Amino acid sequence: MKARRTFLSYSRFKNYIRRPHIVISFVLLAILLFIVLLPFAKMVKDSFVWQFADIRLSRHATPGELTLFHWKRVFASALTKNTLLRPLYNSLAISLSVSACAMTIGAFLAWLVARTDLPFKKSITTVAVLPYVIPSYIHALAWLNLFKNDRIGGAAGVFQYLTGLSPPDWLSYGYLPIVVTLSIHYFPFTFLLVSAALASIDSRLEESGEILGASRTYILRRITFPLVLPALMSSFILTFSRILGTFGTPYFLGTPVRYYTLSTQIYANIINRIPSVGYILAFVLIAISSVIIYLNQRLIGKSKSYVTIAGKGFQISPTALGRLRYPVLGMVALLCVMSVLLPFLLILWQTFALYPSDYSLKHLTLLFWIGEANTAFAEGEAGILRNPLIIGAAWNSIKLALTASVLAGLFGIFIGYAVVKGRHTRLSAAVEQMSFLPYLVPGIAFGALYLALFSHNIGPIPALYGTFFLVALVCVAKNLPFTGRAGITSMLQIGSELEEASETLGARWTMRFRKIILPLSIQGAISGFVLVFITVMRELSLIILLVTPETRTLTTMTFRYQEQGYAQFSSAISVLIIVIVVVGELLSRRLGRQGAI
Repeated sequence: MKARRTFLSYSRFKNYIRRPHIVISFVLLAILLFIVLLPFAKMVKDSFVWQFADIRLSRHATPGELTLFHWKRVFASALTKNTLLRPLYNSLAISLSVSACAMTIGAFLAWLVARTDLPFKKSITTVAVLPYVIPSYIHALAWLNLFKNDRIGGAAGVFQYLTGLSPPDWLSYGYLPIVVTLSIHYFPFTFLLVSAALASIDSRLEESGEILGASRTYILRRITFPLVLPALMSSFILTFSRILGTFGTPYFLGTPVRYYTLSTQIYANIINRIPSVGYILAFVLIAISSVIIYLNQRLIGKSKSYVTIAGKGFQISPTALGRLRYPVLGMVALLCVMSVLLPFLLILWQTFALYPSDYSLKHLTLLFWIGEANTAFAEGEAGILRNPLIIGAAWNSIKLALTASVLAGLFGIFIGYAVVKGRHTRLSAAVEQMSFLPYLVPGIAFGALYLALFSHNIGPIPALYGTFFLVALVCVAKNLPFTGRAGITSMLQIGSELEEASETLGARWTMRFRKIILPLSIQGAISGFVLVFITVMRELSLIILLVTPETRTLTTMTFRYQEQGYAQFSSAISVLIIVIVVVGELLSRRLGRQGAI
């Protein structure tokens, strides 16, 4: 009897591990452990070990031995204030300020679009999302082109050129411009979340207040605001966590006046060959971001239930703006112009300026677009459309975006299959949670993880630093939370009876996947592909620590030219990036509409 039970247990286990979704789940877990947890473990180890570069920091340094030197340097030394506390304060101040500003602008715009009779609402919705599509550091470059002064920037901006007045440093660089430009970039995030929440609120809830004599402000404060509070909380906390790891904008607008954040400090320490300090600062970023995400889940999970869609009839009656209708439309149009059109025009104008501080019409030129190499300008580099370095970077960007989007999309489909087929099991939950972990890690910190792991040999795996494969791998891993969620959503829409019927007819799993699952899920995954393509095309924070001259991209070339003071080149490349990501966003929307039909 005992032997029979053993045989039955072995048979059940054998049948269990032969199930396709079980095999896929174990394979995915192994891959996710390698690309998510192993880099983190390697970075922890390196923070406790003397590095060869540490010999110049301490005469007690013995490369390879354990030490608490780097932790003491960050948390308990004379350098703690400048290395940790001041950048931490700046990061928190920026994140709180931007979250509050972006939430205010986005929520008000969402209310206008979703709950009033504002004209041209569809057009406003399309344009209002574009500031989020455009990389945040491009808004920073546009700000520099407008407000930089000749005291620090070397060349005056458009404002000083037109007025003859030199902007004060606090307007050109530091806290204020960082908050303004990031608020412009992130308010669409709140706009999308809150407008979706407002669209689901029955107007009769507000009309009941009017019948009882409540004023418009009272209704907004006591009825509308509580109903969208969960969406506001999510937008505030998620925006806060995203801003913490933002690198490009704080670097361009803060570094000239020594206004450092945690992200720019991570970059500075790693570039200055003090990687362990950079890794520890990355831990701080990861810890803060994880706490923020956890608080968001707790607050949303335990918040009061505000039911806005019930079994009864549902209607939306837009609020009449009356005489304010067109003044409000003008205000919204001004916001769209300042957040989309003005930055683009400033960047574009800079590309035609022969000299950085001369914006006169007589000195406009196409030199930085199609000009031949001229030693009198930019050390003899040709215009971007005939510059082999930039053409190579453009090809790298497109190749990287395509590779990452296809691989991340395929991973997302497999994650969706494993999670949906194994629903309510620990294995399925482990795959889903592991694929979500990269979302908790800010971009520059995630890049630091990969730098720590792949700058050395890992057993039979050679050092990958400097290879295209490593840059593609980090982009795939970082975008798994998005493609994984898209894959789960697609798989939930596919009935299990379709696969079961083909299995009954003797079709092998590979054929079932190729003939049934993949064709049915690919339409839903296309939007995930396009999203990853757009994200990677504009990525800077994630890859800035990993890119070498052989793997440079358009975004890192923008960074390089801006550092060297060649604003025309960096602006021209920024225009290319804007065109690519905006076209990608519009294509994504079109594919999404087609998929919904």
